[in-house]
Amino acid sequence: MPVSTDSDVYYDPYDVDIYADPYPVFKRLRDEAPLYHNDVYGFYALSRFDDVKAAFGDPQTYSSAKGTMLETITSDFVPSPGFFINEDPPVHGAHRSVLARVFTPRRVSILEPQIRAYTGQLLDGLAGRDRFDFVGELSALLPMKVISMLLGIPDEDQDEIRLRTDERLRREPGKANATAGRYGDGGPFGAYLDYRADHPADDLMTDLLAVEFEDETGTVRHLRRDEILVYVNLLAAAGNETTNRLIGWTGKLLGEHPDQRRAVAEDRSLVANAVEEVLRFEGPAVNGSRYVTRDVEVHGEVVPEGSVMMMLRGAANHDERAFPPDGDVFDVRRKVGQHLGFGYGIHFCLGAALARLEARIVLDELLDRYPDWEVADGAELDTAVVRGWKVLPISIA
Repeated sequence: MPVSTDSDVYYDPYDVDIYADPYPVFKRLRDEAPLYHNDVYGFYALSRFDDVKAAFGDPQTYSSAKGTMLETITSDFVPSPGFFINEDPPVHGAHRSVLARVFTPRRVSILEPQIRAYTGQLLDGLAGRDRFDFVGELSALLPMKVISMLLGIPDEDQDEIRLRTDERLRREPGKANATAGRYGDGGPFGAYLDYRADHPADDLMTDLLAVEFEDETGTVRHLRRDEILVYVNLLAAAGNETTNRLIGWTGKLLGEHPDQRRAVAEDRSLVANAVEEVLRFEGPAVNGSRYVTRDVEVHGEVVPEGSVMMMLRGAANHDERAFPPDGDVFDVRRKVGQHLGFGYGIHFCLGAALARLEARIVLDELLDRYPDWEVADGAELDTAVVRGWKVLPISIA
């Protein structure tokens, strides 16, 4: 039976008030309009967990080849070669497999002592203070440091690169970002790549220069320079921005739930599950869009070929059908199971293990030094494609 479309619920991904707290609208969408159509911007949207998961798992119907944001799909955007997030099979598989071969679990795991040491250094530098900016002095600094360890970026250049990659994901309040997803210029990494070509080291940039792979045509070859630069930009942006947001939300949510924070402080076996609950409850990527390649029936209605389908991950991760009895409740003891914080299917986030590792280390080290904190006045939500905090002052008890 078709789902009723009589609801007056309205979802605008650029509305600053909705952006500040999208969950009441998301609940109405799930209940009243599980297949939603926005007449102003011309997109459809899915909000229930099973629907969003199924759509992410069907790249034949829901294509990434025109980009994964409303801005790119409805523009003249042409993805840069190698930017596999914006590719479909078989090209996607060929390009993603290259990064999977060099961005290995072993390479991630051996970083743990360095991540822990740097986290401790940042936190120890705050000793004696009763207030600090959780984002500006912690969560924004660590991910760029870690990605730079992987890529071989000098310390003195990291702030500039972090600010540049952040800007690609920033939106003016209420407006789309016309440059979102565009990485074809190579950014600031060309000089590093040229240096590594003559001075190889134990880092990802050297690995990308050396790797051989079979492309979608069956040709075995090395990566071209432009492809490597796209990979490096992708790693810098995704590894920096998304993990920054995850760590920021960890500080925000546990600052607002002191009983749960104390439970984690007393029982560190809860740390990993607390991070998963943060990813479910406030996953940085609230939505993702796809180009519809064929007429498809959803909830009794036909979505025509050529449409934009927006998958509302933030809504799906709060769906009480998947997370009973109430997905709008934050609970570090919840048996989280599967969530969509890192996506699903062939585009599942390749850096998920690293992001989880960083968040777990930060939470563990933070609780060792500052088991009690609360969010202070002055917190500022950032207007960006990836939802999170621009400023997050916390007070230490």
